[in-house]
Amino acid sequence: MTTPDPSRVPEPTKPAGTATTPYKDRVYRSPAGVVGGALVLAIVAWLGIDAVVVGEGRTPWLALATMLFLGPVVFAYTLRPAVFVNDDGLRVRNPLRLIVLPWGQVASLRSGFSNEVVDDSGTKYQLWALPVSVRARSKAARQDARAARAAARADARAGQGGSLRGGAVGAADLGAGAALAADGPRRAETDRAMDELRELHERRQGEPGTQGEVTVRWAYEIIAPAVAGAVLLGVLWGLG
Repeated sequence: MTTPDPSRVPEPTKPAGTATTPYKDRVYRSPAGVVGGALVLAIVAWLGIDAVVVGEGRTPWLALATMLFLGPVVFAYTLRPAVFVNDDGLRVRNPLRLIVLPWGQVASLRSGFSNEVVDDSGTKYQLWALPVSVRARSKAARQDARAARAAARADARAGQGGSLRGGAVGAADLGAGAALAADGPRRAETDRAMDELRELHERRQGEPGTQGEVTVRWAYEIIAPAVAGAVLLGVLWGLG
């Protein structure tokens, strides 16, 4: 058993949530894209392997070429897209490119028909991992409208005194109105993610460690096998 050295003073623990607390790395993905891509890849693999095993003539070669072409393409547009975020900046993994943007080089984060990040030179990069869902936005707007109507009914009943039954219903309406006031307008999931990115960008864009150059790298590990599969398919079909 060791005796603690009284001359050593333990370092003070920094409180959570302070400006010096590092932002934990976070990854944004599209759940629907991941699930859909996994299902499509499973179907392609099942049909392709079956054709290779039981097929005759050129069928096994056509199946192999098709899997070589479709596998990377489906993976690139469904499972691969992701946005990695930390204190230093963004790492955007799109289907065919990997873009690294320090916060100091990010000019804005835009949301319209698609979510985009714009660097200081004006170049736009689409965030494939955060697709815009018009349906989700409409659903959030409808929920806000219902909550606003409930709050209005609660205010009207409170002004009139309300009956016993009306008071019970008004309590539920009041709760909906209070929730809307506390949480603010409802937002679609990808819109909330963009709000988080904008907030972090505003906090970190002027820090010394967030400066640097924007780098873009093509995903040759995706492009090469897809091109090889397409060429092999063309050759096989050309041979008849």
